[in-house]
Amino acid sequence: MTESIAPLLTETEASMKKSISFLESELSKIRAGKVSIQMFDGINVEYYGAPTPLGQVANISIVDARTITIQPWEKNMIQPIERAIMMANMGITPQNDGVLIRIFMPPVTEERRKELVKRANNEGENGKVTIRNIRRDSIEKIKKLQKDGLSEDASKDAEANIQNITDRYIALIEKLLESKEKEIMAI
Repeated sequence: MTESIAPLLTETEASMKKSISFLESELSKIRAGKVSIQMFDGINVEYYGAPTPLGQVANISIVDARTITIQPWEKNMIQPIERAIMMANMGITPQNDGVLIRIFMPPVTEERRKELVKRANNEGENGKVTIRNIRRDSIEKIKKLQKDGLSEDASKDAEANIQNITDRYIALIEKLLESKEKEIMAI
């Protein structure tokens, strides 16, 4: 019966890795003083009736430390792109000249930095909740295996292994949040 525990542990760790990857992508979208193209990863534009990622309908490029240009591949896409950026509620106002959209990022104030740290911590807390939910589901599976004949010692060992994996990933989230906070608060 212990051969059924190894795949469960592997599955648990794989799920937690996916959760960490998602957290990293969400944290990369939080602007920390410098512009990045990843800020626009979650923005979808209405393209012929279908929501399409912004990067698939336009070329996004960084001009300087605080300016981004977005050049749509089709001229009629300027308005939908502007609308999508405004709807994303990023605190930026796109400006267009009929050919391309320019986005000037305002300097980040101390108050705004604190808001960004708070947002990063919320993302981290969501990541921790996800990790804990994965742990709970795995432990429930172990208890089900125990009812099906798994020994109590093997069950306790498996639960301890899952707790160790959980602790490791929670610590990784803490480390990610700490480095993101340093990045945001750096002037």
